[in-house]
Amino acid sequence: MLSLLGVRSATLKPRAQATLWFLGPFAALLLVWWVVVEVTGVPARVFPQVDAVWNAAVRLTAEGTLFAHVWASLRRVFWGVGLAIVSAVPFGVLMGSNRHVAAFFSPLLRFSVALAGIAWIPLATLWFGFGEGAVTFIIWNAVFFALVYNTALGVSQIPKELHRAAQALGAGRIRMFWEIMLPGALPSIVTGMRVGMGYGWRGLIAAEIIATNLGLGYSLFLAQKYFETDIIILSMIIIGGLWLVMDRLLLAPLERRTVERWGTKQGAGA
Repeated sequence: MLSLLGVRSATLKPRAQATLWFLGPFAALLLVWWVVVEVTGVPARVFPQVDAVWNAAVRLTAEGTLFAHVWASLRRVFWGVGLAIVSAVPFGVLMGSNRHVAAFFSPLLRFSVALAGIAWIPLATLWFGFGEGAVTFIIWNAVFFALVYNTALGVSQIPKELHRAAQALGAGRIRMFWEIMLPGALPSIVTGMRVGMGYGWRGLIAAEIIATNLGLGYSLFLAQKYFETDIIILSMIIIGGLWLVMDRLLLAPLERRTVERWGTKQGAGA
């Protein structure tokens, strides 16, 4: 029993140290924020004190408004990213496995990367109106191109010997996809998801400011309209915090595990 406790203690210490190192900069930022506002006496309308933002969070939570905005944004992200995965991964596999398809679509892909996400908002609102459809399209658009590129890159890096061995064993196209191409490209696909979701999150906020009446982006717009700086800062903190939690607890571990199991190269890291 003592040895088991010793092992657990030895395991928890590095984790605790890593958590402290991770949270340390944010604690320092809060301290600097409090000191600067306190010393300068800047008006709350320009930049609020820490406790004002906290009070705004408590008030909006009690009203239920904060949860409604957060849930609306998260729901849109999951839908947009899900549609991007379903459409981008097969297309990326096709580009990575067929040089003719890659040669044809690569210029279009590079052209579209510069326009992905926010630049499509005017057209998205014309096509889908102001609401869920426009926001979901923007998120899909922002994630799609990063995911296609990384998937194609992952497939193209699968050793040719593996392809020839599978073909020699009689593997058909469907089996090649599920047993060779998809597992071989998975580390790059997860990296593409991690990069693409960052773009998608920014696209979400911009689209919500323009195209909806609910969500964290809309909360920012509404607070600016009524000079509620405390809610603006709170919304910014929640947006950054949600992305940080998703990246650290979901995407980074998923990327690390896929690289360890199937990858032959290093991922983007945590």
